[in-house]
Amino acid sequence: MGTEPVIGWDLGGAHVKAARIDASGVVERVLQVACPLWQGIEHLHAALERVLSVVGQAPLHAVTITGEMVDLFPSRNAGVARLVTALRERLPDAALCFYAGADGFVDAGRTAAAASRIGSANWMASAAVVAARVEAALFVDIGSTTTDLVAVRGGRVLARGGDDAERLRAGELLYTGVVRTPVIALAERVPFGGEWLPMMAEHFATAADVYRLTGQLPEGADQHPAADGGEKSVAGSARRLARMIGRDVESAPLAAWQRAAGWLARAQSRRIEDGWERLLSREVLADDVPVAVAGVGRFVAAELARRQGRQCVDFGCLVPAKQAERDRVTDCAPAVAVAWLAQRSVS
Repeated sequence: MGTEPVIGWDLGGAHVKAARIDASGVVERVLQVACPLWQGIEHLHAALERVLSVVGQAPLHAVTITGEMVDLFPSRNAGVARLVTALRERLPDAALCFYAGADGFVDAGRTAAAASRIGSANWMASAAVVAARVEAALFVDIGSTTTDLVAVRGGRVLARGGDDAERLRAGELLYTGVVRTPVIALAERVPFGGEWLPMMAEHFATAADVYRLTGQLPEGADQHPAADGGEKSVAGSARRLARMIGRDVESAPLAAWQRAAGWLARAQSRRIEDGWERLLSREVLADDVPVAVAGVGRFVAAELARRQGRQCVDFGCLVPAKQAERDRVTDCAPAVAVAWLAQRSVS
């Protein structure tokens, strides 16, 4: 199925993700590059250039936008407008369509009127694909910064929230991820040396340090500088974690810092599990519903599903894709999703 190649984009505040689907409907290339958009629009232009040099061109580009919230822009709508302009400047001859959630795709000329629905709608694109491919599921996308929790059933996305504010209130958006989340956001205290030690409210360490110490951090997931700008190694992560409790790393053996990291990882997992139990308590899904997972932190959701005896389905197995790209399809689900949805909307 399919009529022409499509490139799907997820323009985020920290990363740009892109996926190319060929004319037969198969995902043939997926790429994620770092893009510290808060530091300036030039970082987006550099990321677009790098991605296009790898994935090539296509007659149709489908776009979802999540970077409108960065400090660079005075408002979310202004952020959407600036990102639309940047893409139009870079791809003046291509057909562009922008994902507006339940309203589907709009062309570049209609983005101003739909800006509030375009911003941060990437989760719905991914959930819509899951809904189209699975009869019922709890969709869990754990990324570098956030976690999305969405119920799907009977081809429908059963979300209470639409924008970020509504989704936060509904518990469908958790601001916790496995790379960029500050460690202080995982827990206020940590068991260490036989005591409960409060942690400093400083950006000394991130979740990437936690999962590097537990050995679970996926290769290539941590694309931005460490909190101290230092080395991304087990030793470097231990040093940063030690600062969270006012210690030097030499004050305890490595195993102690790894134990603390393991506890923090479980604290984050408990928060995510609490979120999905809240969602399941709405009783819109059967008790034995499978979990569809996406994002670089999907290993957290997969382990929770295993402990609950639930079937676990990777997003990358729901769409046709080259075998070598399946993990990246799951990592970058929204970019793949908008390409997949757009190709079917024009076929």
